[in-house]
Amino acid sequence: MLRSAFSVASPAGERARLSILIFHRVLAERDQLFPNEPDVARFDEIMRWVKHWFNVLPLEEAGARLKCGNLPARAASITFDDGYADNLINATPVLIEHDLHATFFIATGFLDGGRMWNDSVIESIRCTDQTIIDACFLGLGHLSVGGTNDKQTALARLTTAIKHLPGEQRSIAVTRVAESCQAKLPDDLMLTSNQVKELRNMGMGIGAHTVNHPILAMTENDIARQEIADGRDFLEGLLGERIGLFAYPNGRIANDYTQAHADMVKKLGFDAALTTQWGVSRTNSDFYHLPRFTPWDRTRTRFGLRLLLNTR
Repeated sequence: MLRSAFSVASPAGERARLSILIFHRVLAERDQLFPNEPDVARFDEIMRWVKHWFNVLPLEEAGARLKCGNLPARAASITFDDGYADNLINATPVLIEHDLHATFFIATGFLDGGRMWNDSVIESIRCTDQTIIDACFLGLGHLSVGGTNDKQTALARLTTAIKHLPGEQRSIAVTRVAESCQAKLPDDLMLTSNQVKELRNMGMGIGAHTVNHPILAMTENDIARQEIADGRDFLEGLLGERIGLFAYPNGRIANDYTQAHADMVKKLGFDAALTTQWGVSRTNSDFYHLPRFTPWDRTRTRFGLRLLLNTR
């Protein structure tokens, strides 16, 4: 029934609608701190649904065919943001098993042993032996971190307080959280440069996602342009090929990036840029503001219905 409904909602040709799914991580097993983050079994389940409902195309091909008006019915593409090592280790074997393609948007500054700021906060809280940490410098007072529920609450408050700080202030805040937690942090969360090559050699797509994943709307224009260009240039040098796709960090228009950044991306020669706004892409869509959406529902029917509603 859902497959037929998707055929009606997302027909072929000039009236086609491209659904672009977004993921970040696929864990080896369920994470108590983030129970909604997909593990391998959950990702496999979702990919089975997606393969049954959609014609999944490489994003680069889907974009070109959308412009030309010759997309198939029920067209979809799969994307991942940031460049986590589990994208290769856990997600890619599932994709290959189902003969599916995904495009991976890489923040190059964290390759080869780096960590994104939010992961430094998460792993500090996860690994701490403390029961209380001092977050007064963020206006949050002292936070309980003794149990799973306390850690979830603390993480929600910390990430909200830190997320939109200017770059240097954010780095200082993350360091202070780590010092308060007194925890040893992992250095293998992100892909290595060789693993990016491996992803590409396995037939997957690679896109740019800046160097350091800044909130572009809070970054000076010259620095923002350099972040966008340098991330692209690094990947082109690493892979020896053109990188034509870009994904905005965080990806919400006005909050995280502006039209000025879309103009930068276009002038830098990218073919398209992806957001995290909900919706689907049509032949008349602005290719520098392409939407993405993945439902959070646990059951097949609810997941499918929400995807169907997103095509409206």
